[in-house]
Amino acid sequence: MSSDWMAVLNTQEIRVLLAALVAILILSLVSRSLTRVMTRLTPSGGFLHELTSRSSGPIHLLLPLVALQMVWNSAANDMVLIAGLRHVTSVAIIATFSWLGLCAVTAVEQFIVVRNPVDIADNLRARRIQTQTRVLTRTLSVLVLILGAAGILMTFPSVRQFGASLLASAGLAGLVAGFAAKPVLGNLIAGLQIAITQPIRLDDVVIIEDEWGRIEEITGTYVVVRLWDSRRLVVPLQWIIENPFQNWTRQTSSIIGSVFFWLDYSVPLSALRLEAEKLCNEVRQLWDGEVFVVQVTDCNERAMQVRVLASSADSSRNWDLRCYLREHLLTFLNSHYPGSLPKIRGSLESENVAAPAESRPASGRGEVEHQPPV
Repeated sequence: MSSDWMAVLNTQEIRVLLAALVAILILSLVSRSLTRVMTRLTPSGGFLHELTSRSSGPIHLLLPLVALQMVWNSAANDMVLIAGLRHVTSVAIIATFSWLGLCAVTAVEQFIVVRNPVDIADNLRARRIQTQTRVLTRTLSVLVLILGAAGILMTFPSVRQFGASLLASAGLAGLVAGFAAKPVLGNLIAGLQIAITQPIRLDDVVIIEDEWGRIEEITGTYVVVRLWDSRRLVVPLQWIIENPFQNWTRQTSSIIGSVFFWLDYSVPLSALRLEAEKLCNEVRQLWDGEVFVVQVTDCNERAMQVRVLASSADSSRNWDLRCYLREHLLTFLNSHYPGSLPKIRGSLESENVAAPAESRPASGRGEVEHQPPV
C-alpha cells in the first residue's frame, strides 16, 4: 500500500503541484508580513504609508503568482496542461501588475488631496492643485488600463496575428481607428489642457448653458456641475475647451451684485442711499465692506432706474445679500414713500375753454360753468 502512495507521489504532476502549493503558501506569508512591517514602519499620513496600505491587496496576490510561474517554468514541457497553466498565470500576473499600478496612482492622488484640503477660506491654491492631480491621475489610470489590456491581449497568438494583419492594412485601419477614437482622444487631450491651463477647477462657481452651479467632479472624459437645486449637469471636457462659459471664481471668489428698482422721480435718493447702507452694515456676514454704490443708471418719461451695488466674499453670500436688500428696500419704500412706484402722468383740459363768451350759457339758470383743471 505504501509503495502505491510513493508511486503516486513520485509522478511529475504531483511533485509540481506540491511545489506550487508550498510556493504559494510561503510567498503569501512573506507578502503579508512584508506589507504589515511596511505599514508599521512608515509614518501615518506619509506617502509610503498610503502607498503600502492601498497596494497591500495586489502585493498579496502578485508575489504568490510570481512564485507559481517560476514553478510552472521549471516543470517539463511535456507535462499535462503545463502550457495552459503558464498562460493563465501570465495573464493573472499582468492583470495584477495593472491593479498595482492603479493603486499607486490612487495613492498619489489621495496623498496630494489630503495635503491640500479645499475646506478652508482661501482655497484657490488647493483647488488648483486638486484639479491638476485628479485630471492627471485619471489620465494615468486610463494609460495603465490600456497597457495592461494590451499586455494581456499580446499573450494570445490569435491576437498577435490580428495585429499583424492590421499593420498590413495600416492605411485603412488607421483611418477607421482615427474616426472611432476621435471623441476619446479629444476628451483626453482636453483633459490635459484643463489640467495645464485650468479654465476650471474643483469647486469653481460657473454658469454653463445658463445654469448656475459648482464644479463637483472632473473625470477623464467629462465634468460634473452641481447646480443650485442639487441637479447635476454633465459636460464633456471637449465642450469646456471649445465653448465660452462664465467662471465666477477664476482668480478670486469675491463678486459684486446689483439690485435694480424703477422708481418715481419724487423718491429722495439720499434717504434711499442711507437706508441701503444701513442695511448692508446690518449684515456684515454677507457684505464684505468693499463696494457699495447707489446710482441712477437710466431714466425715461415715466420713472428712473436706481441700481444698488454691493460686494460679498463669494457668490452664495452675494445672492443672499441681494435678496435681503431687495426685500428690505421695498419695505422701506412702501412704508415711507408709498407713492414711489412709477406713475403715469397726464393733463386733462376742457374743450370749452377757448369758446366765445356769447356762446357760454348765462349764469343764474342752474348751469354749472366748467372750470379748467388745476
